[in-house]
Amino acid sequence: MTIIKFGMIGGGVMGEALLSRLITEKIYQPKEVLVSEPQPQRRDFLIERYGVGVTENNREVTVATEVIFLAIKPQVFAEVTAELAENDMADNSGFQPMIVSILAGVPLSKLEAAFPGFPVVRVMPNTPATVGAGMSAIAPGKHIQSHHLKLAKGIFQAVGKVVEVPESMMDAVTGLSGSGPGYVAILIEALTDGGVYAGLPRSIASQLALQTVLGTAKLLEETGMHPAELKDRVTSPGGTTIAGIAKLETAGFRSALIEAVKAAYLRSQELGK
Repeated sequence: MTIIKFGMIGGGVMGEALLSRLITEKIYQPKEVLVSEPQPQRRDFLIERYGVGVTENNREVTVATEVIFLAIKPQVFAEVTAELAENDMADNSGFQPMIVSILAGVPLSKLEAAFPGFPVVRVMPNTPATVGAGMSAIAPGKHIQSHHLKLAKGIFQAVGKVVEVPESMMDAVTGLSGSGPGYVAILIEALTDGGVYAGLPRSIASQLALQTVLGTAKLLEETGMHPAELKDRVTSPGGTTIAGIAKLETAGFRSALIEAVKAAYLRSQELGK
């Protein structure tokens, strides 16, 4: 008999991103995975693409022996957990799978109230996880033990890098890395538009902007260089770069980014109330 080890509730974009990497990295075999998803077309897609088991009944996912992964919208959290509460999710030996939640704004207190006694982990991933380049922050609940944490980190290392933080920092994580891809996308779009303004074809401007951001991030990562040091290295006296930086400072570029992170952080706090 096939044993379901990994159960996922919600087969949307972020859930699929994780699922695809878990299967590609052979952390779970397709036959060990069961995904509940309300949309028939989406279920058919997941079967065809990944060969996993699917269901429209969330309660069937509770047969998972290792992880129950919540990848639903926060707005339906109460409805879904009320449905799951009708099942006895512990097996005959009393073993309880780990609950992993990526729901923005849903604190550990609510998760642990919905799954009393279960080991619960709250995670904030971001969208680059879809290409295996994500950044995930993990906040463990009070019933999490070392083997749970090792398993949770292993799952999210399949889609990028992982840091462990206290839950008190999760709103800040949301404001920075959770929302950050949106800020970076605007930066790349703006650089592209600047190139077009200066006379470049858009296709070339887009390629230049994208690779410049990607290459700069890789350079900083691999060398461990402080961003300020790199900035100093590329700004020669009276040169082009310092002229551009002066305009960024005049426009409040740094402050705008800081305020963006702050606004997202505060909004995350509001959603958690």
